[in-house]
Amino acid sequence: MKSEKILEVRHLVKSFDGKTNVLDDISFSIAKGEVVVVIGPSGCGKSTFLRCLNKLEPIQAGEILLDGVLITREGIKEGSNSKKKDNEKVNYEVRQKVGMVFQSYELFPNMTIIENVTLAPVIVQKRDKEEVIKEAEKLLKRVGLLEKRDVYPRQLSGGQKQRVAIVRSLMMQPEILLLDEITAALDPEMVREVLQVVLELAKEGMTMIVVTHEMEFAKAVADRILFLDKGKIIEESKPQEFFTQPKTERARQFLNTFHYEEGTNI
Repeated sequence: MKSEKILEVRHLVKSFDGKTNVLDDISFSIAKGEVVVVIGPSGCGKSTFLRCLNKLEPIQAGEILLDGVLITREGIKEGSNSKKKDNEKVNYEVRQKVGMVFQSYELFPNMTIIENVTLAPVIVQKRDKEEVIKEAEKLLKRVGLLEKRDVYPRQLSGGQKQRVAIVRSLMMQPEILLLDEITAALDPEMVREVLQVVLELAKEGMTMIVVTHEMEFAKAVADRILFLDKGKIIEESKPQEFFTQPKTERARQFLNTFHYEEGTNI
């Protein structure tokens, strides 16, 4: 039974211009071992939501708690060095616990795969290099890429690069993994190999928040669906309920559009 609350968001507000709220009064929590999939139309604030959770974006109001500890320090003035240092320390600690995988891989092109995935644990976390390499090899083997340990990113397919990006995040031993449209830049035949890795992580109890447009994948992996529109959580429910009997007209419109696009030949 998943009940231990690991992350909690209370009345989060995000604005880029101080006038329009990209995220408007978002309240949300996730339990340890739970997989929450966030879906919604383009521009609704899904990726911004993930970036706020990882403190890559500041918020204008609300609170974010990780393991019951407040991690937001809003209202910090640029001229206050002590407050800035305190905020930087919090950001550092948060990113040790909340990993994020982007759709654009973000691998270092001048480093081999093994160097890419071991750099942060050794440099940032100060872990023993030999132990880190052994862990990296184990994870690379798990995603079918151990034989690629000494090649460079340019020698990999998009699907392989994304699997490496997932391994790199796992190497930091995060409590939560945020996945932001990780198949959006992939050719269709490469999507399955990446999603299979995520499904296996879910089965093993990895806590994840996933933004995706892959509806079949969302059905398969999610414990809960969040439907966002215009910066608000419009609907929150179990996958079976959401995809068969959505509560709101807006969700029904979204799903109907998706089904139409799915059946269209370009």
